[in-house]
Amino acid sequence: MTEHCDVLVIGAGPAGLAAACAAAAHGAKVVLVDMQPRAGGQVWRQDLRKPAVAAARAAFAELSARPDIRCLQQAQVVAARPGQVLIEHAGTAMELHYRALVLATGARELLLPFPGWTLPGVTGAGALQALVKQGWPIAGKRVLVAGSGPLLLAAAATLHAHGAQVLAICEQAPAAQLRGFAMQLWRWPSKLIQAAGLRARLAGVPYRSGIWVRAASGDERVTEVEIESARGVERIACDHVAVGYGLVANTELAQQLGCELTAQDPHPHVRVDTRLMTSVADVYAAGEACGIGGVDTARIEGAMAGCFAAGADKEAEALRARRDHARAFAALLPRHFALRKQIHLAATPPTVVCRCEDVSLSQLQDHHDWRAAKLATRCGMGSCQGRICGAALAELRVFDSTRPATNAAHPTPVPPTPATTAHSARPPVFPTRLASLAGSFSSEGKAAEHDPAAQSKP
Repeated sequence: MTEHCDVLVIGAGPAGLAAACAAAAHGAKVVLVDMQPRAGGQVWRQDLRKPAVAAARAAFAELSARPDIRCLQQAQVVAARPGQVLIEHAGTAMELHYRALVLATGARELLLPFPGWTLPGVTGAGALQALVKQGWPIAGKRVLVAGSGPLLLAAAATLHAHGAQVLAICEQAPAAQLRGFAMQLWRWPSKLIQAAGLRARLAGVPYRSGIWVRAASGDERVTEVEIESARGVERIACDHVAVGYGLVANTELAQQLGCELTAQDPHPHVRVDTRLMTSVADVYAAGEACGIGGVDTARIEGAMAGCFAAGADKEAEALRARRDHARAFAALLPRHFALRKQIHLAATPPTVVCRCEDVSLSQLQDHHDWRAAKLATRCGMGSCQGRICGAALAELRVFDSTRPATNAAHPTPVPPTPATTAHSARPPVFPTRLASLAGSFSSEGKAAEHDPAAQSKP
């Protein structure tokens, strides 16, 4: 099955919704693709027992009122090349041909290994928030929320609203850095109001700074968590531990299309020009894919990208000042929530790094780079396709020769591997049915035949 459109938008979070509506408003025939059953992305994920926030309701209503946007929910991208994307939808492979493409692929949580992190009951902070929104029973459970960044407050507020006993929020950043961050929020009043509102909803829940998770323990599931601070180690009995260290951009689809990524930190994002166009002609990117910036940035950039993709440059340029202001807030986050070295050193040699293939940190120490480790240990070859362990290994700089060997738990320094190659850019983007791959890009040959990397694959 083949379909043509003017603007194809991948991702139906805040950025993708804004892009689709903006492009359609300027006369473009739009197709919006998303892998979830409902639009909203992670930040506006449907809560079965709570109403959506006003901004989300408005975005959903605008989408529903636009008959010129074709929505393909529960559709998974299999492969892509300039001008065409192959998706799997309702058990059928579809080729989507586009004139312009907007990548609004969002971000995922950064999880870092520590002893006990694979025990049942230990999850990502955002992951537990998503589970609870979908009905996971949390009422009365004792939950410790830990890690770093504003996501911790949002996750804790959701858990608290659903009846969890949130024992504490443990932020690894020192108090001085948090004060410095808070003192700058006056420039973004909406963020200040949002933070104050979350703290009010969490009245009575301790917010502790300069403290981090060292280990979790239990027989069949977590029963105790070990946290550490400058004052020493403390053990807390709990039913759940929700740990998150911020977000990293989803770049796999951009990589497969050949888009350039930034490489100044372990977690690259899509490089775009002033028109939000990537290095590939007619391929735009917006929101977290361009660097973690939050929902406000995502909505503005989505609207800009949609306008540019539809040829409405004047309307897009009118949003530039708001976009720059939103991006200025995003620039504060890495400065004030930088991870301390103790978190990087938390994993010990027996600690499992790749949860899909059960690969420990010690099994990686004799390998020169990610590819060698992957071939010998199957690290990153499980169902998540390295999305979790790949980001963790990049953050820990396990294959980076510049990483100091200060802990025997980590491998001997070896030649560096660029972070931009940590994830495969080969199709499929997600695990998929063989039938979908067999029929890929049938109009001009199989995707693999057009992919140099695939041709060299043994």
